[in-house]
Amino acid sequence: MKWFVMLVILFGAVFVGLVAAGEGGWNRGPVVVTLEGEQKLVLRLGEAVRVADPGLSWIIPGLEKAEPFDVRWNDLDSEPNLMQTRDGEQLTIDSYVIWRVVDVEAFRRSFQEDRERAVKRIDRAMRDDVREVIGRHTLHEVLDKKRGAIMQEITENTRADVKPLGIAVADVRINRTELPDATMNSVYARMKTERERLARKTRAEGEERARKIRADADAEARVLVAKARRDAEITKGEGDAEATRLYGESYGNAPEFYAFTRSLEAYRKTINANTTLVLSPDSEFFRFFESAGGNRRPPASPSGEPERTGPRPGR
Repeated sequence: MKWFVMLVILFGAVFVGLVAAGEGGWNRGPVVVTLEGEQKLVLRLGEAVRVADPGLSWIIPGLEKAEPFDVRWNDLDSEPNLMQTRDGEQLTIDSYVIWRVVDVEAFRRSFQEDRERAVKRIDRAMRDDVREVIGRHTLHEVLDKKRGAIMQEITENTRADVKPLGIAVADVRINRTELPDATMNSVYARMKTERERLARKTRAEGEERARKIRADADAEARVLVAKARRDAEITKGEGDAEATRLYGESYGNAPEFYAFTRSLEAYRKTINANTTLVLSPDSEFFRFFESAGGNRRPPASPSGEPERTGPRPGR
C-alpha cells in the first residue's frame, strides 16, 4: 500500500512536470499544452498529422513534435503609396488590413515558421488590390461617392488572394487619402472651373426665366391695356351719346340756355391764359359778355340789325 501511494505520487509529479514543461514551451511531449489564441501543428517525422486546439494533447516523444501558431486577429498597417485614379489623378493612400491564420497546415506549407514572410505577402497583396481597384475609379468616387463600395471590393479581392495561404482577412480599410501638392492644385483649379461653369449655367437659366416672365407680363399688360381702352371707348361713346341726348332735350326745352351752355363750353376750350383773339366787338362769340349782369345782345336779324325784344314804338 505504501509503495502504491508513492507510485501515484511519483506519476503525479511526473505528470505535473510534463504539463509545466508543455506550458513553458516544451513541445516534444508527451503532454502538449495549447494556449487560448493559438493552435499547434503536430508533425511526425516532419509531416503534419493533426492540429492541436487549445487544451491538453498527447504526442509521441522523439517521434512527434508540436509547432505553435498564433491564430489571433492581427492588424497590419501599410506604408503610404502613390496611386493613380482612372481620371489620371495621383493619390497618396495609407491602408490597413485585419487578418489571422485559419489553416495552420497551409500557412506552414507557404511560409514554414517565418511569420515575417507572411506579413510581407499580406502587405503586398493588399497594396496590389488597392492599386488595382483605385485605378478603376475616378477621384470623386474614391473620395466620396463610392468609397464604401471600393473598400468592400478591396477586402474581397485581398481575402481571395491570401485564402490559399491559410490566412483569413476580416477587413481592408483606406486609413488616409491625401493629394500630392501638384495634384491638389490641379484639383482645386478644376473644382473652381466646374463651379464657375455651374454658376454661368444657373445665371443663364435665371436670365432666360426672367425674359420669359417679362415677356408674359408685357403680353398680359398689353391685353389689359387694350381691354381697358376698349372699355373706355365704349364708356366714352355711351357718355357722348347720353350727353347728346341730354343736349337735344335741353335744346328742345330751353333753346336759350342750351345756346348759353354751348357758348361757355366753347369759351372753355378756346380761351386760356395764353390765348389772343382778334374779333369784332359785335361778334357772336362774345354776345354773352356784353354786360356784367349777364345780359346778352339779342341775336341779329336776317337783315343784320339786332332783333328787338321790347315793345315796339307806337304800340
